[in-house]
Amino acid sequence: MNYVGIDIGSTASKVVVRGDNEMYFVLPTGWSSKETTNIIRERLKNAGVDVTAQETKVVATGYGRVAVDFADKVITEITCHARGGRELAGGDCTIIDVGGQDTKVIQVSNGVVMDFLMNDKCSAGTGKFLEIMANRLGITLDELFDLAKQGKSIPISSLCTVFAESEVISYIGEGRAKEDIAAGVIESVVAKVAQLAQRQALADTIILTGGLSHSTYFTARLSERLGKHVMPAEFGRFAGALGAAYLAEEKK
Repeated sequence: MNYVGIDIGSTASKVVVRGDNEMYFVLPTGWSSKETTNIIRERLKNAGVDVTAQETKVVATGYGRVAVDFADKVITEITCHARGGRELAGGDCTIIDVGGQDTKVIQVSNGVVMDFLMNDKCSAGTGKFLEIMANRLGITLDELFDLAKQGKSIPISSLCTVFAESEVISYIGEGRAKEDIAAGVIESVVAKVAQLAQRQALADTIILTGGLSHSTYFTARLSERLGKHVMPAEFGRFAGALGAAYLAEEKK
C-alpha cells in the first residue's frame, strides 16, 4: 500500500508518500494548481506510485486542494498541519505555520486540534512578504537571512505590504545599509507572527512549520519575542503533506 499526502500551497506544493514507495518532494505551484497536480501525478507514476490504483490512497490539502481530482479525500489545512506537526513534534504542541499567503497558529492537545488562529487577509506576516522584500533588495531569501544576521534592525512599521515596501524603498534611497534593512524586514515578520501566537496560551512544545521552518535565525528571533523556545524543523515545510499521508492511512 501507498499513502500519499499532497499539499497544494499558494507558493509551493509538497508531496509525501508513506508505505511501499516512500518519498517526498516539493515543486513550485505556479499559476495553475491544476497543472501542478498533473505534474505531481506523472512524477508519482514515474516513481512507481499509481494514484488510480486500489492499493494507493490519496489525501489532498492546502490552498489548491480541490484541484487534486484523483484524491480519495480532501481535508482542511488545519487538520493536516496539526497531524503532521504533532508527528514532527513527537506529541502535543503549538504549531506556528508561516506559509506563503497566511500564518496559522494551531493548538494540539490530546492528539486533536483544540483551537487555531489565522492572520488577516494580508501578506505582511508571511513568506510572500519576505519574498517581495528580498526582490526589492535584489537578493534571494537565503541572502536576506544571511544579511539580517549581520545587521542592526531598523523599524518597518507599516501593516500593509505595499506601504512597507515604500518604507524599504525610502531606506534604500537614504543609503541605509542593506544588512540593517534586511534585519528590519525579518524583525517585522517576527513581530507579526509573535503577535498572532500570543493571542493563545502556548504549549510547552512549540514547532515552526512552513517555508521558514528550517531557519535557525528566524526561530531564534521568534523564540526571543515569545519568551519560549520555538523548535525549527528541517522537514517542517512538509507538515501538511505529511499529515495528509498519515490521515490517508488512518481514514482508509
